[in-house]
Amino acid sequence: MNHIRTRTTRTRRTALVVATAAAAFVLAACGGDGGNDDGGSAHEGPHGSASASAETGSTTGSSTTGSESGENAHNAQDVAFAQGMIPHHRQALEMARLAADRSASAAVEDLAARIEKAQDPEITTMTGWLTAWGEDVPEPAPSNTSTGSTGSTGTESMPGMDHSAHSGMPGMMGGQDMAELERASGRAFDTMFLTMMVEHHEGAVEMAGTEKAKGRYAPAKALADDIITAQNAEITEMNKLLGKK
Repeated sequence: MNHIRTRTTRTRRTALVVATAAAAFVLAACGGDGGNDDGGSAHEGPHGSASASAETGSTTGSSTTGSESGENAHNAQDVAFAQGMIPHHRQALEMARLAADRSASAAVEDLAARIEKAQDPEITTMTGWLTAWGEDVPEPAPSNTSTGSTGSTGTESMPGMDHSAHSGMPGMMGGQDMAELERASGRAFDTMFLTMMVEHHEGAVEMAGTEKAKGRYAPAKALADDIITAQNAEITEMNKLLGKK
């Protein structure tokens, strides 16, 4: 399928973008305002409401998929959504946390902080659903990266990720991509980060669209809808930072 790329293809494409995008790169024009006026609320509005409703709903789950009735009913797609989006979000956080000491742009640093602020609590929320349903919660796997992190229950003490384990998931980066991002700094980091995060967000939007179409659990479908809204807004913001219309 088109959205499933090999690590080599993605790495080659990323390297090409880094080599060619500098001429069109417009981060400097953004100044120190920390992102555009619309981007600052992209996550905090819809994601906050979805997480709150989802956490309320997660306490009434069942270990038997689809055994509930009404708003608390869930199906196999809801389980797959949570089990897939948790590692997907974890990788986004790993990427975002690299920006603090590598980015040359206040706008990129602000975006990365907003991504972390929104997605970290969502991991906790989805973990709660899976626990309530008696389903397996994906475990962070050790990797060769040196990236460390601290955060909420969903991502605490995460030494890194085994990126190859989820490389077939829409928008997920491979281990070589992540290693190159970790080694980059300054404008090269910003270009690579934005290019990779656009693809990562597009994958999350695709996964969320499947949940909206096939899921049953109302809080999960609400979270999926909010992910689509917030991440599409951030894709637009990132493309502007990259100089794309």
